[in-house]
Amino acid sequence: MNLLDPTAQPVAFLRALFDVAVARAQPTKVLPAHLPPPPKGRTLVIGAGKASGAMVQALDTAWPQQAPLSGLVVTRYGYVPPALRQHPGRIELVEAAHPVPDAAGEAAARRMLALVQGLSADDLVICLISGGGSSLLPLPAEGLTLADKQRINRELLMSGATIGEMNCVRKHLSAIKGGRLAAACAPAQVLTLLISDVPGDDPDIIASGPTVPDRTTCADALAIVDRYGIGIPEVIRAGLQSGALETPKPGDPVFDGNRVEMIATPRQMLEAAAESCRQAGLAAHILADDMEGESRDIAQTHAALARSVVRHGTPFAKPCVILSGGETTVSVAKGSTPGKGGRGTEFLLALALAMDGEPGVYALAGDTDGIDGSEDNAGAWVTPDTLARARAAGLTPRAVLDGHDAYTLFAATGDLLVTGPTYTNVNDFRAVLVL
Repeated sequence: MNLLDPTAQPVAFLRALFDVAVARAQPTKVLPAHLPPPPKGRTLVIGAGKASGAMVQALDTAWPQQAPLSGLVVTRYGYVPPALRQHPGRIELVEAAHPVPDAAGEAAARRMLALVQGLSADDLVICLISGGGSSLLPLPAEGLTLADKQRINRELLMSGATIGEMNCVRKHLSAIKGGRLAAACAPAQVLTLLISDVPGDDPDIIASGPTVPDRTTCADALAIVDRYGIGIPEVIRAGLQSGALETPKPGDPVFDGNRVEMIATPRQMLEAAAESCRQAGLAAHILADDMEGESRDIAQTHAALARSVVRHGTPFAKPCVILSGGETTVSVAKGSTPGKGGRGTEFLLALALAMDGEPGVYALAGDTDGIDGSEDNAGAWVTPDTLARARAAGLTPRAVLDGHDAYTLFAATGDLLVTGPTYTNVNDFRAVLVL
């Protein structure tokens, strides 16, 4: 039986699309073409992110063996590629915590800043950046402790703030983000290679832009923490109010000659999945690669489209696949204790409730890094009988959604998508199959 036969194996078909999307963003495929020739001086590699381990592996393999190469890169615990774990290369790769930073990440950030001191204009710094780097390089600004950063990070994650808003705050409370790492590298050339996990692919948002100019301001950061009720120490509030914590801006000479190249994006992974659909004889429609908002609200939009396709044949004819990407949010009321789950499973449970068993509609949602939230799953899938199977297991789907406990429901129905580390990260992948 053909794995890509959606009518015979709809769930397997959706899982295959997810695998295609992830494969399109693998560093081994996309990074080597972006490497420059070795410079006159040294080549130093730095960086952070959930894809940075695979980026290190791809770079080390492609870089001429006779050319000097060294550096320090940090990735998430468990995200060192097996080959590098067995045989470390020329670039040191260390692990730290995500999504809440830890002391290992702080130590790596301090070492990285020290490593780039004293470079010359003949030297080249290659910075490997992917999503997750904000948590993996937690170097607090003066007046802030790691414990402060951890608390603020947790509050931001549960506030419903967008990734752009969260990273604006992170940049202004950091001694390394928001272009500060590039400033420390000057006068060396800096080439930043990016794998985007943010809506719009803005380089200064990805991993809080450690090597690119920052367009946001202290005033922006202060407005965000006040909007979401995030507590900050008075010394930090004073620093934001006075502008003492301002980041380097576009036009700053520290960025002269620096280059930024995007090597993988959410749009590219969606287009790869859409092409696979067409090869299987199925129409594919990409809604957007940059959708933001509450997961359950985005689910309502997808459900309305799917119902219209099923019942009226508009705006698309069935059979078809509706694809989307971006980064949704899950807002948790202050003081409440959320259950287990992430934005992907929250989206899917809300979608299942909105579809209410509509025949012929299947969906998969997953984070392309292999982790939805902080559990062990990349996401999950829903089928027309998901709600019935959940109720048969003794669960009340609406109450589960209200408690942000979607992981528990999909674990009970056996519908979790578990991939392990994918070694890349181009944000959320959502696919709704309408037969």
